[in-house]
Amino acid sequence: MSILGLKKKQPKTFKVKVSTMDAEMEFSCEVKWKGKDLFDLVCRTIGLRETWFFGLRYTVKDTYAWLKPDKQVLDQEVPKDSPITFNFLAKFFPEKVEDELVQEITQHLFFLQVKKQILDEEIFCSPEASVLLASYAVQAKYGDYDPNFHKPGFLAQDELLPKRVLMQYQMTSDMWEEKITAWYAEHRSITRDEAEMEYLKIAQDLEMYGVSYFSITQNKRDTELLLGVDAQGLHIYSPNNKLSPNKSFPWSGIRNISYSEKEFTIKPLDKKKEVFKFYSSQLRVNKLILQLCIGNHDLFMRRRKVDSIEVQQMKAQAKEEKARKKVERQILAREKQMREEAERAKEEMERRLFLLQDEARMANEALLRSEETADLLAEKAQIAEEEAKLLAHKAAEAEHDRQRLEVTALKTKEEKRLMEQKMREAESLAVKLVEQSERRLKEADHLKQDLNEAKDAERRAKQKLLEITKPTYPLIAAYSSPPPPTGPESPDMTVDMGGSIRMDFKDSDMKRLSMEIERERLEYMEKSKHLQDQLKELKSEIESLKLEEQQQAGLYSLRSYAEPPYIPHSNVRNTQTY
Repeated sequence: MSILGLKKKQPKTFKVKVSTMDAEMEFSCEVKWKGKDLFDLVCRTIGLRETWFFGLRYTVKDTYAWLKPDKQVLDQEVPKDSPITFNFLAKFFPEKVEDELVQEITQHLFFLQVKKQILDEEIFCSPEASVLLASYAVQAKYGDYDPNFHKPGFLAQDELLPKRVLMQYQMTSDMWEEKITAWYAEHRSITRDEAEMEYLKIAQDLEMYGVSYFSITQNKRDTELLLGVDAQGLHIYSPNNKLSPNKSFPWSGIRNISYSEKEFTIKPLDKKKEVFKFYSSQLRVNKLILQLCIGNHDLFMRRRKVDSIEVQQMKAQAKEEKARKKVERQILAREKQMREEAERAKEEMERRLFLLQDEARMANEALLRSEETADLLAEKAQIAEEEAKLLAHKAAEAEHDRQRLEVTALKTKEEKRLMEQKMREAESLAVKLVEQSERRLKEADHLKQDLNEAKDAERRAKQKLLEITKPTYPLIAAYSSPPPPTGPESPDMTVDMGGSIRMDFKDSDMKRLSMEIERERLEYMEKSKHLQDQLKELKSEIESLKLEEQQQAGLYSLRSYAEPPYIPHSNVRNTQTY
């Protein structure tokens, strides 16, 4: 093996890592590549055609620098690490983003870079503008606001506001999110590229937008100032105020900018104005200032000229692309609307189907209930028919009973009347019998009294007679008178001629009188007994009539649902026992 073959071959490529605002890429570059070759490769990779705004920036010592396009990559002061790291960033900013930024990728890269500068406080932004910009950033990321999907706390992991703004007010993250969401809900139907463009249109009016600041001195006595380079021109600031420049030199008013070692000279177009000079101590920074001045001035002059064929084609294509996307968005919007309407119609149909199913279920249940009710009603109708027949039969029986009871009531009434009449006659007879009995009792008492008096008179007469006749018995015979006449009209007592009274009562008359009194007493007792038997019989008949009337009244009460029998009032009014 030859010695030449043992030599280590030099590598012909080197690794490069390029970071954009939303991606990282690695390339294998040839050692002879210039900065333009690597830059073009990155632009082709990401599909960027508006290349004049961007550049590859790298860090060198305590500052940064831009990769020069006409010089080899490895010949510049790039880091010697492997892979070599570059940042693909916007080097120059447009005056009016809406007119100059054509491609969506260009808008997107500017949006991401400006957003990061605002959050890192490289660009000052008021709290109100910060909230508004954050709402457009949320619209660009999440699309249209949907309260059903974007619940509270969905922005908790997103960085949307500068720390200075968050520290300036005593507000919680939820309160900031509520404010941002209120604006976010107003951006409905705005696409992502439109939201990013609205973000840039607001950001380009900020004082520090697109300005590159450098420390300078106005003279050799080191009066510190700040130089700002942007798309409008050059601006001189105080060190503690980057918002309001002390002096400005627009590109349209600058005739020439010269650089000699550490001294810069700005010559106004108006020769009467004073030439402005400033100093920068670092050579690398001076070269960077000069690059930015040349690039911004070139773009300033380019904007004032007619667009090149390439730019016109890009704008035409962008216009067509926007028109196509607009049509597509309209189609998508119509499809979305139709889909939403279809979904709403589907939901409505499902709701109606559910309602119809529910109604059908309820109707089926109602039908079943109706059938059950119909069966029950049929059964009830049959029962009612049978009850009606039974009631009709009972009504006929009740009518028959009523008629019979009417007849019975009439008979009962007549019998009651006759019974009452008999009662009255019996009462009258009883009264008469009582009166007669009392009269006969009185007569009997008188007769008994007379009889007793007669017996006493007879006893006395006999005693007296015995007393008289006993000593003068012969005189009686001598002076005896002829016998008294015998007949019904002969008196019981006679007076003799001597003036003596003779009482002559016969025993037969006394017996006859006693027998008559006894006979009348027996007749009276028989009549009284017969009358009491009649009264008892009459009372038993009245009681039986009362019991029969009560049974008839009970029968009427049991048949009260049928036609009640008519009972005359006269049949039930006199039920008192006489």
